[in-house]
Amino acid sequence: MDKTETRELVTSKIEIREDDDGNRTLSGYAVKWEKKSHVMGYYRKFREQFKKGAFADSLGKEDQRFLWSHDTGKVLGRTKNGTLRLEEDSTGLRFELDLPKTTLGNDTYESIKRGDVDGVSFGFQKISDEIEEPDDDLMLRTVTKAKLLEVSAVAFPAYPDSEVSARGYDPMKHFVEEQEELRAKLYVLNNV
Repeated sequence: MDKTETRELVTSKIEIREDDDGNRTLSGYAVKWEKKSHVMGYYRKFREQFKKGAFADSLGKEDQRFLWSHDTGKVLGRTKNGTLRLEEDSTGLRFELDLPKTTLGNDTYESIKRGDVDGVSFGFQKISDEIEEPDDDLMLRTVTKAKLLEVSAVAFPAYPDSEVSARGYDPMKHFVEEQEELRAKLYVLNNV
């Protein structure tokens, strides 16, 4: 299994509902299918997208959490107890979160309601992907299957390209290294 990766995106809208009993629910999309990311990567620049169904197996088997800014100590809900509901629809991976009646829940509600926080991020581990190398030298990585670990409310960065790509694991570097190893093995086999 590959390393954990995170992605941030500006949502068109995080919806907030509050009922007469003070229960508050957030909803929106963590990812939209086949929508290309900003340019990412250090070793080699690339774009990324997710194929419909990428999280289907994970949603059926795993317990995902909704976090505040990827902080595992700040859990706002989880699928296991039904406070977080995740589903893949024709648009993307949709979430509904029942906010807890806690200080963290109240702070989350107020920050999103005021518009201070309008981003959603998700952490995942890639299981399979497809790499296309178009003529313009900007690779496209399509994640076809992944394990979804968490969804987070985040403050979207002012410079999304640099912020999104500022991470330690670069899947394109990993892909190129795998290809080089394969070529070396084939060379040895062909020259024995």
